[in-house]
Amino acid sequence: MNALFSMPIAEEAAGLLKRLEVPVASFSGGNRAVRSPITGEVIGEVHDQTADEVAAVIDLAHQAFLTWRKVPAPRRGELVRLLGEELRGAKADLGMLVTLEAGKTISEGLGEVQEMIDICDYAVGLSRQIFGLTIATERADHRMMETWHPLGVVGVISAFNFPVAVWSWNAALALVCGNSVVWKPSEKTPLTALAVQALFDRAVAKFADAPAGLSSVVGGDRQVGEALVASNKVPLISATGSTAMGRAVGPVLAARFARSLLELGGNNAAIIAPSADLDLTLRGVAFAAMGTAGQRCTTLRRLFVHESLYDGFVERLKKAYASVSVGDPRKSENLVGPLIDKASFDGMQRALDDARAAGGKVSGGGEVHVAGEGYYVRPALVEMEAQVAVVRRETFAPILYVMRYRDLDEAIALNNDVPQGLSSSIFTNDMREAERFVSATGSDCGIANVNIGPSGAEIGGAFGGEKEPGGGREAGSDSWRAYMRRATNTVNYGATLPLAQGVKFDI
Repeated sequence: MNALFSMPIAEEAAGLLKRLEVPVASFSGGNRAVRSPITGEVIGEVHDQTADEVAAVIDLAHQAFLTWRKVPAPRRGELVRLLGEELRGAKADLGMLVTLEAGKTISEGLGEVQEMIDICDYAVGLSRQIFGLTIATERADHRMMETWHPLGVVGVISAFNFPVAVWSWNAALALVCGNSVVWKPSEKTPLTALAVQALFDRAVAKFADAPAGLSSVVGGDRQVGEALVASNKVPLISATGSTAMGRAVGPVLAARFARSLLELGGNNAAIIAPSADLDLTLRGVAFAAMGTAGQRCTTLRRLFVHESLYDGFVERLKKAYASVSVGDPRKSENLVGPLIDKASFDGMQRALDDARAAGGKVSGGGEVHVAGEGYYVRPALVEMEAQVAVVRRETFAPILYVMRYRDLDEAIALNNDVPQGLSSSIFTNDMREAERFVSATGSDCGIANVNIGPSGAEIGGAFGGEKEPGGGREAGSDSWRAYMRRATNTVNYGATLPLAQGVKFDI
């Protein structure tokens, strides 16, 4: 073992899981090895569940829902408040476990847990603000209103790159809305899910009267996810992952008239306008393109630079790329950690080969040997003459394609001319350009930012995108409505029966 690693990662992970009170049987002696992308070392073994076992978990979750839906929403919020307190107490350990299992830097691992804490706080407030409308009625002595009711079991399928935060965006809101939750984490990052379940169980123990099975984790690969998606007892599936996964999940849910909340791929762009603050822009672009080793759905992958700024700015950006530190994500000086696995590394190299074949000029992108079998790469900056096929597809790795543009109409057209519509941004100090970008004739993405990059969303706003990202919305704003069913109610408190639209039916 390289001297860089003072403690075997498996030993470090075991210590964290013990402190987080995860039952040893949950992460040892199983049929699936869990490897840390930091060195490729096995840090746990988990048990895949069968379709029958998944069905039993769903049945228990359905029974939990039947009880939980009768608990007043503010009382449900109390359980989520207790979960937030458990997360606060375990932030350091859970954040480090995210680092060990997903390869994120310590700062990003801690940030992900903070995001969980924040959404818990948000959901606690929401538990006293779930509301419907009173609607004007044309009939005398009548009242018309809408009420919102829980859906049932909410299935959450999450990806490796945000192994715990995505669950919390869904679970915190689903729970205060009166639902139960069954979580299928990525098979690449199950240990963090087991740790979160242990923290949830601690919150339940303090709450005292939560039904068994209110929140559960099911482990395994695609077959486990398919069993969750196919179950008629799961009226909503929130699935985060690739566009291919969404195309498989969507039709199954549509066939049984279930709801889907899809958060799929992203091919996010930024525009650098002539009036941009270039120092601020450089920092914004660098983090958005290189953070999380390019493995965010909101990672900056396309950059359109005005021709008047192009040469000077790109030269500065190349220097930033050359100087960024790549290595063990547990060391604070390293800003870029490993790719999740060899398949990700190979996909990145194929994309760079395609870019070169299309005339792209590649800077960076080579492998960096750190230790063990981790896959570390230098982030790649690729200058392109046009938005060719390789640019239009998402590669889940730190590749930034850079192109020139002449006027704002051209830049907006380029921003929109991809199948993905998740996130976008413009760097400008021109108010007209900024307002145009966020208008109906500007970016077609679910997220459109000004003077910040496309990544780093806060929980207060609804998160999600258009086109291939699937149209789902999670976290803030009115995203809670996705976890509830709406009923329109008309109450006649009079002694007559007038019909709407003046219809007569006298007998």
